[in-house]
Amino acid sequence: MMETAIAYTNLEDDVSAGHALGRELRAGLSGSPDALVVFAAPQYAHGDLLRALAEECPAGVMIGASSAGEFTHLAKGEGTASALAMKSTEIRFTAGVREDPAASARQMVANFRGMAEPGVHRTALILADALAGHAHLLVDELTLATTGQYQFFGGGAGDNAQFRRTVVFHGSEVLTNAAVALEILSPRPLGIGVSHGWEPASKAFRVTEADGLRLIGLNGLPAVEAFEAHAEQTDLVFDRNAPISFFLHNIIGVDTGAGYRLRVPLAVDAEGAVLCAAEVPVGSLVHIMRSTANSAVLAAERATTAALANLGGQKPKAALFFDCVATRLRLGDKFDAELDAVKAQLANIPLVGCNTHGQIARAAGQFEGFHNCTAVVCVLPE
Repeated sequence: MMETAIAYTNLEDDVSAGHALGRELRAGLSGSPDALVVFAAPQYAHGDLLRALAEECPAGVMIGASSAGEFTHLAKGEGTASALAMKSTEIRFTAGVREDPAASARQMVANFRGMAEPGVHRTALILADALAGHAHLLVDELTLATTGQYQFFGGGAGDNAQFRRTVVFHGSEVLTNAAVALEILSPRPLGIGVSHGWEPASKAFRVTEADGLRLIGLNGLPAVEAFEAHAEQTDLVFDRNAPISFFLHNIIGVDTGAGYRLRVPLAVDAEGAVLCAAEVPVGSLVHIMRSTANSAVLAAERATTAALANLGGQKPKAALFFDCVATRLRLGDKFDAELDAVKAQLANIPLVGCNTHGQIARAAGQFEGFHNCTAVVCVLPE
């Protein structure tokens, strides 16, 4: 039997917010939860909030991350906090942490119990400090460390698109340059769905130079020139000194041969390099992409439908939903329509989630790992 409880608070005081979350979660369960997942806006003193939450509602394990917009099936906002509590007689939870981005992913999964247990469905929720870089490599390393036996979902910690400091939570510890995992071992499958609503709007460009998060050259020319040319061709305004409004609607799609891995441009440096939210590999083919509010809603619907289908006929109990802060900023008030689409597909199943700086998904039929501007839904079975 699986019990879940979901909580949300817009209280500004850190301790009061933690206690409010804990009381709401505890009221929805028959006893102490086995696992807690917490999303909290960057302005909170996270350690104080987490300690108050743990005092009010002690759990077997607790993980979480700073976020860039928080929501449940009943409420949403920015500068708030949301949480999910889980208690089960059959599903087991274990927390893992990688405190140093240079450390092996094996450190993160050292406590995982599913590797040696046959007959279980193995899933892990991954939350990473994406500002530390190489989040896409982390997912690849986790796949190798778990010999491909686990499916992954989650996202990058957020700070409301300031891109200054993001953190993850391991218990009441608040960590930077780190990643946390919640291992979920279940006798029944968890359903994961992934989708985005973007399509190519430009010709293909070859990435001729890149360094970390800096996209330096496209077709041998400064990367910014491709965006300037695209703006001119599409009658849009592009300002090197204030490009974010253009970038939110004209992101990068890396051609994988089976689709597009999305990357959000953020700024232009003095050399004409485009600073991105995640790495763009040298040698890859990329397009400037386009989307609409309606296509974002349809993508969220597809992700939710796929997650429900991947439950294998089991009855859903609760869902987690991650989408990009860039999507929220681009859609504005229309982001409500995306949330409503997810809720409609779930048909009153409790929902919790947040906007993230990048999304994580690796499951059956989905091998891209780290995404931007992508809807990721995980549905938990009863």
